Formats: sequence, structure tokens, C-alpha cells
Amino acid sequence: MPFLDTILDIIFPCNCIACNIRGSYLCEKCLAICPNAEREDSSWIFSLFDYRHPPVKKAIKLIKYKGKKKIINIFADILYGVIIEELAELRLMDNFQKPILVPIPLSGKRYKKRGFNQAALLCKKIMENDTHKYLTLVENVLLKIKETEHQANIKNRAERLKNLTNSFAVKDNNLIKGRNIILIDDVTTTGATLNEARRVLKKAGAKKIIAFTIAH
Repeated sequence: MPFLDTILDIIFPCNCIACNIRGSYLCEKCLAICPNAEREDSSWIFSLFDYRHPPVKKAIKLIKYKGKKKIINIFADILYGVIIEELAELRLMDNFQKPILVPIPLSGKRYKKRGFNQAALLCKKIMENDTHKYLTLVENVLLKIKETEHQANIKNRAERLKNLTNSFAVKDNNLIKGRNIILIDDVTTTGATLNEARRVLKKAGAKKIIAFTIAH
């Protein structure tokens, strides 16, 4: 409810989590000095910021565990700009046309506990920026069918991959068959989640797949 949100903002204004200035969870000045993520080994994964930077880590934890969903708006605006920049090159070099956004899903148990999927909310906010209709959002096509251990709790890369094996499924192959796909998630560490999602989507007939995350 936007009106209620506005009233709450007036009564309980937020402060920047980095410098404590009033007005936004991450002010423009602090956002500008957030270090960029180092590029993944995989050339198809694009991340905005370095997750080790304390304000970035804190912002993502506030989203996921404290329900501060308004922080998603800040990152979605930046992500959209980066996506459009990359698409300009990909359309020329790789014929990456008419991509669809696919959020990394949560399991039913985790969704029920959290009450929302941060990747899905990111996608919706990205689409609000897409006034030129470069993108199409397809929700609930990729499903999390197996409850898995939190990837953050697993330090070994091989164990992370094993943890996620066969944890995703495609609900309807026809929705993604022959299509270019942009996967969206909040954080990537080893890339295990994105790689497993990509494998399943490819098996279901997807064409080319790239991914964007807030942090790495």
C-alpha cells in the first residue's frame, strides 16, 4: 500500500546504513563509493557490488532477514541500468534478443518463513523501470523443488554444488524454450545456485542465459 508506506516514511524516516544521514537506507554518496564486485570466473554472471563491503552486506541482510524491502528499489534501479548496458552489446555480438527475466526461486518452506522472494521483488522493480519494454518477466517458471541447506553455511564448493543438484525444475518448458534468459538473484558466491539453475533451464530448451546479482 503506497499511501501507508508514505505515512510510515514520514513517521519513521530511515537513515543511511553507512553514514546515518536521514533520507535513504543507502544515500547516493555512500552508494557511489561501494566497491564494484570482482568479475566472476563465469563470463555470463554480472554482479554490482563486493559483498564483503559492510554496507552492502548489511543492506542485503536487512532485505532478507528484516523485511526492509524498500532497499530493493535502490538496487533494482542500478541493476536495470547495468542490464540495459549489457544488452546493447549482447544484441550486437550474440543476437541476444527479447530476453525474459527469471528470478531464482525459494523453496516453499523458505518462502513461507520469509514471506517474500527478494529475487522476484527485484525483477518486479526492474520491470517498473523498463518503460521501453526491452524485457519480459516470467514468474514461477523456475521452481525450487528440494529443500536445501543455506549455501552460506557450506564452505566447500563441491559440497555447494552437491547441495543444489536437482533442486530446481521448470514448470512449463514452452515458456522458455528457444528464449534468451536473464537470471536474477541477490547474491552469488561460488555461482553454484546460478549454475544449477542455468543447467536446468538449458535442459528445458532455453537458448542463451546470463545472470545479474546485487553482489558477489
